[in-house]
Amino acid sequence: MTLLKLSLKSLINRKVTTILTILSITISVTLLLSLERIRLGARDSFKNTISQTDLIVGARSSPLQLLLYSVFRIGDPTNNVSWASYQFFKNHKETKWTIPISLGDSHKGYRVVGTDQSYFDNYKFSGGKSLEISEGKKFEELFDVVLGYDVAQKLKYKIKDKIVLAHGSGAATFQDHANMPFKVVGILNKTGTPVDQSVHVSLEAIEAIHLGWETGAPSRDGPTADDLLNKKLKPTQITAFFMALESRSGVLNIQREINDYREEPLTAALPGVVLSSLWQTLSFVENILKLLTTLVFLTSLLSLFLVLLTSLKERRREMSILRSMGAKPHFIFLLFVFESCSVTILGIFSGIIVTFGTLLIAGPMLTDKFGLILDLAQWTANDVTYLSMMFGAAFVVGIIPAFLAYRNSLSDGLTIKV
Repeated sequence: MTLLKLSLKSLINRKVTTILTILSITISVTLLLSLERIRLGARDSFKNTISQTDLIVGARSSPLQLLLYSVFRIGDPTNNVSWASYQFFKNHKETKWTIPISLGDSHKGYRVVGTDQSYFDNYKFSGGKSLEISEGKKFEELFDVVLGYDVAQKLKYKIKDKIVLAHGSGAATFQDHANMPFKVVGILNKTGTPVDQSVHVSLEAIEAIHLGWETGAPSRDGPTADDLLNKKLKPTQITAFFMALESRSGVLNIQREINDYREEPLTAALPGVVLSSLWQTLSFVENILKLLTTLVFLTSLLSLFLVLLTSLKERRREMSILRSMGAKPHFIFLLFVFESCSVTILGIFSGIIVTFGTLLIAGPMLTDKFGLILDLAQWTANDVTYLSMMFGAAFVVGIIPAFLAYRNSLSDGLTIKV
């Protein structure tokens, strides 16, 4: 009890130094836990871009390339899949549902996705969430368009606004489908996935805007929008399709069947496997975050050590007075260790409170701006390891000045050297 009282009074007596040390540890713990939360959030958001899809099928290419352009809208496909091949696997006895997608056009830098109603019914993300319409409705007419959340927000589009699609992808396109404007009929809720930055139209609309473009440029005699309104159009090819099976046990068999399909060279990719492979490719980002975390951790320890060592010199007279009043050397030793541990515990608890308080407030903004979904209830082994290592290292760091204080003689403390 004497040790506790003396330690607390000593810390209060040096309150400025104590507060600064606690603040230093608080900042370190906040950075450690925040970086870990962001690292996990980034990985989970990445993996949750698509879920409950067993296979992604496209023209013959690498599975990674297929995943990048079909799910993340990165890069361009090399070839298309014929409508006949898509229909064959759509009607396969093992198929539960399919989602066809057609890419290749854009609107002010945002990718246009041609698809059908199954996209809104079956596309899942974040462990099984479905797409939801926040305003308006799904596309029904030929020139209806449904916008992703970010597209509507950044371009300030509203329901019934008119937009024009451009031929090709990217912000700089030189050929617009200006003769066939689209009407905004729906805006999707925020998903935190590439869906937010996509413009969705029907497959028939993709077919319509490319009539007369067989040479790669618009024909002077091409049809107008009015010419096509009542015309029944049928897609001839798509970019890729997502596929779910009745039984997941047959995934490998269907994948082999698609890869060996004789009518057309196709590639079937397992999303989970390819996502893991892609995350491993991007693991250098995770390693950079870990390196930053380690540097913060070491900086915090060094700060604590310097503070204790500096205070030791300032407290030589105090230690000598305690010794003269009967305090044993081991009492002085324990006093220093106890103080360092107390300061560390206070810093750790303050850091935990600041971290989760800050992320609780900033979480919705991170989700809205970056699609980063943070799970604050999730504690990982890394969290426990970091905090345990910090406490253990603080204990070890506290031993060094404690040992120096233990060795100080009574006469040395009472005679201050200038």
